Amino acid sequence: MTRMSTLLFLLVAGATVLHAAAALDATVLDAAAAAAPSAALDGKWKPIIDITDPHVQDLGRWAVVKHTWVYNDGLRFSKVVSGEMQIVAVGINYRLDVDALRMNDAHAMYKVEMFEQDWPTVTTRKLVSLTPAK
Repeated sequence: MTRMSTLLFLLVAGATVLHAAAALDATVLDAAAAAAPSAALDGKWKPIIDITDPHVQDLGRWAVVKHTWVYNDGLRFSKVVSGEMQIVAVGINYRLDVDALRMNDAHAMYKVEMFEQDWPTVTTRKLVSLTPAK
C-alpha cells in the first residue's frame, strides 16, 4: 500500500467506527426508552407504574435468588410491591421493595438496589444491595 492509500484506509476505518459508535449510542437510548416508556432520559428517579409487569417481578426474583446464592440464607422471593427506576447512559438503576419469605416462612420486606444493562445479545445485571427494610 502506498502512503496515500494507507491514510485513506485509516480515515475510512475511523469514520466507520465513529458511525457505528453513534448508532450504538442511539440504539442504547432507544432500548432504554422502550424498556421504560414512562421514564424520561434525564437521570431522575421515577416510580415504576406497573409493578405487576413480568419484567419487574423477574428483576425482584433475580435479586433474591442472587442474594440467596451468595449468602445461603434461605430467603425466597414472593413479589415486588413497589419500586422506582433511573435511566442512566448505559442501563437502568432500580430500587425495589420486595416481599420475601424467610426460612421460617415469615414474610419480610427488603430493599433491593440493582442495575440492569440490556444489549441486543446479552443482558447484564448487578445486585448492588439487598437489605431488610426498616
